[in-house]
Amino acid sequence: MSAISVGQAVVLGVVEGVTEFLPVSSTGHLKIAEGLMGIPVDDKSVVAFSAVIQVGAIAAVLVYFFKDIVRIMSAWFRGLANREERYHHDYKFAWWVIFATIPIVVVGLAAKPFIEGPLGSLWVVAGSLIVGSGVMWCADQMGRHKRGEDDTSFKDAMLVGSSQILALLFPGFSRSGATMSTALILDLDRVAATRLSFFLGLPALTGAGIYELKDALGASVGAVPLAVGTVVSFVVAYASIAWLLKFVAKHSFNAFVVYRILVGLLLFGLLGTGVLSS
Repeated sequence: MSAISVGQAVVLGVVEGVTEFLPVSSTGHLKIAEGLMGIPVDDKSVVAFSAVIQVGAIAAVLVYFFKDIVRIMSAWFRGLANREERYHHDYKFAWWVIFATIPIVVVGLAAKPFIEGPLGSLWVVAGSLIVGSGVMWCADQMGRHKRGEDDTSFKDAMLVGSSQILALLFPGFSRSGATMSTALILDLDRVAATRLSFFLGLPALTGAGIYELKDALGASVGAVPLAVGTVVSFVVAYASIAWLLKFVAKHSFNAFVVYRILVGLLLFGLLGTGVLSS
C-alpha cells in the first residue's frame, strides 16, 4: 500500500504549490502537513516525494517566465558561438545561474545523510522558521531597495545562490526566504530580489527532483499519487507566482515575517504537547 494516498497527494500538492516560492518554507509546511496526516515523514520515499513534486512548481516558473528564459538562453547560445555577444547581460546572467548552483549541489550531496536525518527534525523546522523570520525582517529593513534586475552582478548571483544552502541544511529557513533576504541585503529592490530567487532556484530544484525520482517511485509511494501531487503543485504554484510578484511590488515582507513566527510557535506547541512527533 502506498504511504501517500491520492487525496493526500492533492493536499501536499496544494501546500507545495502555495509555499514553494513564498518565503515561508515549503519543506517546513510539507513536513507539518505530512505529520498531521499521519504520513511517515522519515520514510525515504516520502522525503523523495516532497522533492519530486517541486518539479511541478518549477514547471510553473518555466511557463510563467517563458519569454525571459528563452531570451536568456538564446543569449547564452549566441554567446557560445559569437564572442561579441558575450558582453550581453543575459549571456553573463546565464553563466552566473550555473555557477551559483554549484555550492548547493556540492553541499547537498555531501550532507545528504544529515539532511534526511537529524536536520530533518520538526524541531529544527520550527526553530528555523523563527530564526529565518528575524533574518528576513533585518534584511528588509537594512536593504535600500535601489538596484533593479539589470544591476545584478556575478557577486550578487553567487551570494544569493549560495544562501540556498541555509534552507538545505535547516528546513524551515526557506530557500525563497534565504535568497530574497540576501538579495535585499545587497540592496536589490523587492521585485528584483524575488525574480532572482525564481531564476536561481530553477537548476537546484529541478536537479533535486530528478535525483530523488527513483526513491519516490519506490515501494512506499505509487506513481499515481506522485503524478497527481506534481500536477496540482504546478497549477497552484503558477497562481502563487503571479500573486507574489504583484504583492512585493507594493508591500514589505513583514506579513511573511509575522506568519512564519506564528507557524513556528504553533509547531513548537504541537511538538511539545505530543500532537506531532518530531
